[in-house]
Amino acid sequence: MASSGLDVFDKTLQTTNIWLDGIMAELGCDRQQAWHALGAVLRTLRDRVPLELAAHLSAQLPLILRGAYYDQWHPAAQPERHRTLDEFLARIGAELHGTRPVDVEAATRAVLRTLSRHADAGQIRKVMDALPREVRSFWLTALAANDAVTPADRRAVS
Repeated sequence: MASSGLDVFDKTLQTTNIWLDGIMAELGCDRQQAWHALGAVLRTLRDRVPLELAAHLSAQLPLILRGAYYDQWHPAAQPERHRTLDEFLARIGAELHGTRPVDVEAATRAVLRTLSRHADAGQIRKVMDALPREVRSFWLTALAANDAVTPADRRAVS
């Protein structure tokens, strides 16, 4: 890997690429599609949870992803009130409009799994708890596909 001369930049680029590689492997897409999917899901989560929680979630992200996360943020309009999984996925689909086509549900699952793998489990639990039941269930189902969910997590959704 080329060195920028600043460790913080080299580390965030390396970490971001690890996240993107995981998404690319799951979706069978290229880096550009993975980047767009990652940003769309992160921004949709950001806009759905309370402001303080959105800020805490950003601290879990590599520096480069934090920039994408806060891109076009209007905190006065938050949190949005998506109540159903369909509304949540529609918002992600709208974020992906104008990019190469990708299956929105599959992309969302891949990003949620990646986020869950790399962010603090306690912080992920708080974000999940702030989401509507359908979205929490979708997230847990995505994790269960990789056996990364505990029985206590499953009970928390019901």
